[in-house]
Amino acid sequence: MPDATATRPEPTETIEVSDRTVACDGGGGALGHPRVFLRIAGSEVMCPYCSRLYVLKPGAGHDHGH
Repeated sequence: MPDATATRPEPTETIEVSDRTVACDGGGGALGHPRVFLRIAGSEVMCPYCSRLYVLKPGAGHDHGH
């Protein structure tokens, strides 16, 4: 059973973005991880592989139905 007191990991890096969909490969070329596409539903999303935190810039990321 998951630990109810566990919190999310500390971000390794925080990156401000303008779009609600971001691609993360961990950086570092071959030392990174498989490229994943992450969707920002609220104001931020954390990569499950490398713990990079992607934060939506204020006023950015309006959905246009795509």
